[in-house]
Amino acid sequence: MKKYLLLLLIFACVLSFAQNVNYITKRNVLYYGDSLNKSDAYIRELCNLDLYYPTNERNFTTIVWFHGGGLTSGNKEIPEALKNQGFCVVGVGYRLVPNVSAPKYIEDAAAAIAWVFKNIAQLGGDTTKIFVSGHSAGAYLTAMVGLDKKWLKAEGVDANRIAGLIPLSAQVITHFEVRKEKGLPETQPFIDALAPLFHIRADAPPMLLITGDREMEMLGRYEENAYLMRMMKVVGHSETKLIELKGYGHQMTEPAFPLLLQEVRRIGLLENK
Repeated sequence: MKKYLLLLLIFACVLSFAQNVNYITKRNVLYYGDSLNKSDAYIRELCNLDLYYPTNERNFTTIVWFHGGGLTSGNKEIPEALKNQGFCVVGVGYRLVPNVSAPKYIEDAAAAIAWVFKNIAQLGGDTTKIFVSGHSAGAYLTAMVGLDKKWLKAEGVDANRIAGLIPLSAQVITHFEVRKEKGLPETQPFIDALAPLFHIRADAPPMLLITGDREMEMLGRYEENAYLMRMMKVVGHSETKLIELKGYGHQMTEPAFPLLLQEVRRIGLLENK
C-alpha cells in the first residue's frame, strides 16, 4: 500500500509541475545573419526556427528537432509528444532538394544548432542541456552534424557540447538523395564523407539510435544503424545504444518519442550528479 501511495504522490507532483509551467511559442526566427537573409529569398523562407519554451523556468533543457521528408519535402515542426514536458523544443526549417544540393542542408542544420547554443540562454535555457534529434532525413542531419565536427566548427561551436544525439530511423550511410546526385541507385550502399558512419569517434556525445522493425523499415535502415553502433563501440564510444521498435515501420515516431524523452531525462540526471 505504501508503494502505491508513493507512486500516486510522485504522479501528483509531476502533474502539478506540468500544470504550473507556462509555455510560449516564437515562430519564424531567422538563424542566419542579416546579409544572407537579405540576399537570398529561399534562405529567408526556409532557414528559420519555431521555439516552444517555458517562460517561468530557468536553466531548462532544449531539444532541437529536425523534420523528415527525404531532404526533398517537409516543414519545420514541434511534435506534440514533446510539448508540456518542461523542455524547450526548437523546430528547424532547412533548404530542400532540388532547390539546393549537398551539403547545403547540412550547413543549415549546423547554423540552426549554433543559433541555439548562442541564444538559448537569453530565454532561460542551459547551454549544457542541448539535445539534437530528428526523424529520417532529420535524423541523418542530426547524426551528420553531431559526428562530423567540421560543420559546427565552421559556426564557432564544438559538436561535443551537444548533450546527446537521438536520431530516429537515420540514414547513416551516405543519404540516398546524395547518392542520387552522384548517379548511384538507392540500393547501392555507399559511404563517403557525407555519411555519418564515416565519422565514427570515441569522443562523440552520447547517442541513442532508434529504428523501426528491421523487416518493416526502409532499405537496410536497421542494419545501417546496427553497424554504426558496433563501430562506435569498436572505437571506444561506450554511450551508443540501439533500440529496434518491433512491429513498427519507418513511421515509428509515436513509440519512439517516449524513449527520446526518457533518454533526455536520463542524461540530465547524470549531468546533475
